[in-house]
Amino acid sequence: MYALIDCNNFYASCERVFRPDLIGLPIVVLSNNDGCVIARSNEAKACGIPMGAPAFHYSELFKKHNVQVFSANFALYGDMSNRVMQTLSNYCIDQEIYSIDECFMKLDGYDYVDLKEYGIKMRQEVIDNTGIHVSVGIAPTKSLAKVANRIAKKYPDESNGCHVMRTTVQIEKALKWLDIEDVWGIGRQHAKRLFQLGVDSAYDFTRLNDQWVQKHLSIVGLRLKRDLSGIPTLDLEGLENKKNIASTRSFDVNYTKFEEVQERVSTFSSSCAEKLRKQNSFCRSITVFLMTNRFRAEQQQYQNSITIDLPFATNSAIELSKYATIALRRIFKEGYAYKKAGVIVADFLPADVEQMSLFEARDKRHDALMKALDSMNKQYGQHTIRLASQGKKKWTMRQEKLSPCYTTKLQDIITIKL
Repeated sequence: MYALIDCNNFYASCERVFRPDLIGLPIVVLSNNDGCVIARSNEAKACGIPMGAPAFHYSELFKKHNVQVFSANFALYGDMSNRVMQTLSNYCIDQEIYSIDECFMKLDGYDYVDLKEYGIKMRQEVIDNTGIHVSVGIAPTKSLAKVANRIAKKYPDESNGCHVMRTTVQIEKALKWLDIEDVWGIGRQHAKRLFQLGVDSAYDFTRLNDQWVQKHLSIVGLRLKRDLSGIPTLDLEGLENKKNIASTRSFDVNYTKFEEVQERVSTFSSSCAEKLRKQNSFCRSITVFLMTNRFRAEQQQYQNSITIDLPFATNSAIELSKYATIALRRIFKEGYAYKKAGVIVADFLPADVEQMSLFEARDKRHDALMKALDSMNKQYGQHTIRLASQGKKKWTMRQEKLSPCYTTKLQDIITIKL
């Protein structure tokens, strides 16, 4: 059996833990630079605020419904997530932290445990330890546990926050209830195609021919179908190194000059390089993209991206910044107001398994330099030491509605008045 534990409206819940006066009020959390809505409480959803809504378009609606607006406080959310996951780790050693607010468990050897009571118990302990409410779904496979969790979240009173599916009858009923577009792993385009074929529910999907599913949805879709059918196919994934690393941001203001965008791209590539060194990897390709503000219809629109295969594998900020700048020059166009850019590095190999090139090779002198750079930035603060190409300005995100870092900054700890 597998369990999926999912925090309810996690970002909004984190804000409410330290601000109980917010209970019952609509809450939204905004993305980097306070751009668009990335999290909503149930009350905000009821106000008609969609996910991804640009904040400036919905400012009047926020005022009308007294919506409480917060800048994303990732330091707080990350720390609260660690507390939730630490509590859950006491209940099962086979644990996969799937995202900041979701965790899978493999409940092997729990044959004589009342899983309903077990799920309710872990849920209550998370609430007691952190103040965060979670939903628990338990079923024979990972994808079915996802379905069970959805039911627990949809009907909290009937399920007491935990829904267990064991029997064929229970599973079939749940699959017929779940719409195909809500199936975990079925994207929007696949859902449209399946709907046109008369596949309306998750149950309909499990009745499709295996060959057809593999042909049109690849082997990934076939594995999902089998897992939904009750055949354990998707196992827990370990904390392996990432297959690609991205650093992207929306800008606080629009940039029109190459030098302005180049400074940001250099910072992004340096961030990717730092993450590569942390997981002891080299990359062999780099992608740079940039775009204008698509929400400003009155402005000229342009977006583009380019991928460059590096002549050698590296994790040096100096070398990645150099090639990121080369890539940016190829796609940058004058006359546009750019709002976002990003860098993605991929095609990794372990840093201790280096493939040599006949004509070009990385500068090994950078190894000691990067080690010193990482050490000083860790001791004195991020970006204390940085590349000249990153410019003199220390870039900060617009976070006009940032809540205190209650659990990670001493000066933000709550003061209790007796």
